[in-house]
Amino acid sequence: MRAVLALDQGTTSSRAILFDRDGKILAVAQREFRQYFPHSGCVEHDASEIWQSQLAVARDVLQLGKLAANEIAAIGITNQRETTVVWNRHTGQPIARAIVWQDRRTATFCDSLRDGGHEQQVSQRTGLVIDPYFSGTKLRWVLDHVEGARHLAQQGDLAFGTIDCWLLWNLTGGRVHATDVSNASRTMLMNLETGQWDQDLLELLEIPRSVLPEICPSSHYFGETASGLFDCPIPLGSA
Repeated sequence: MRAVLALDQGTTSSRAILFDRDGKILAVAQREFRQYFPHSGCVEHDASEIWQSQLAVARDVLQLGKLAANEIAAIGITNQRETTVVWNRHTGQPIARAIVWQDRRTATFCDSLRDGGHEQQVSQRTGLVIDPYFSGTKLRWVLDHVEGARHLAQQGDLAFGTIDCWLLWNLTGGRVHATDVSNASRTMLMNLETGQWDQDLLELLEIPRSVLPEICPSSHYFGETASGLFDCPIPLGSA
């Protein structure tokens, strides 16, 4: 194996970088994608466009580096952290635009959580303050405001993830619904002591556990890319 493929999915662009065994950059490819600002304080992305742009630059960088898929030891993912995607497990399609980490639409709900005396509980369990920045209240907003979303979630038909999880789902053709512990820790839903989803916080935010991904170590074998994405399957080694 000659190289590692890093997928760098950022807030304004998707990038792919090839590194050799010594950490030297062999090639870089990058594409920007559209930003949506539906209301004051609201920022959204088209999760399908993110996926397509990330796949495109991954293919571009292999061509630029003149490498075949079978010369790649593994793919690693880094990403914008708290951006929230909810999609249908059966169709693989997002049910709404992704809510971006800067988005402040849940500020009033966060105020109500603090006024209800939940600040200490959240801080002790997650290490975070109650704030719209984190993914948990964004997920709650989607379930409450997208028509039919809560019913579909309760039926087990929806999946939630931050961008790493969304990319893993698509890279594996829907076989893997997982995130890593560092991304999970930014949702305001993960218990730092157990490294797992906190049931009391799920109940507080009225989030069904069925929508959540499996939490895995950051350095982990997540599977391999689905047939047809590249010349051959590539292992997914970190997120």
